Amino acid sequence: MAKLRMMRPSIKTMDTRTVKVAPKTAEPFYLSPEWRKLMAEVIAERGRRCEECSRTNTRIFGDHIVEVKDGGALLDKRNVKCLCGSCHTKKTAAARAKRMAERY
Repeated sequence: MAKLRMMRPSIKTMDTRTVKVAPKTAEPFYLSPEWRKLMAEVIAERGRRCEECSRTNTRIFGDHIVEVKDGGALLDKRNVKCLCGSCHTKKTAAARAKRMAERY
């Protein structure tokens, strides 16, 4: 039986060990005294728990129900929801996907 010889790949692979990813930074607004004060008030009223899954003992994010990019109010308590990291990521990704779908 004849041996099959392997052809060398014509496309080289990229060495991903040298790719540098920029660290994620928060929007300056979310570090402002106004936002911090609002979040302190919201947490004092509602407690430090996720309003989606009720998880406690985790980092809580203040999430705009109607995203600012979609016209939501920046400092309105009624437009802020306390979410854990995983619920915040899911909600933000879904809102971004919806926004992108509406664009195209």
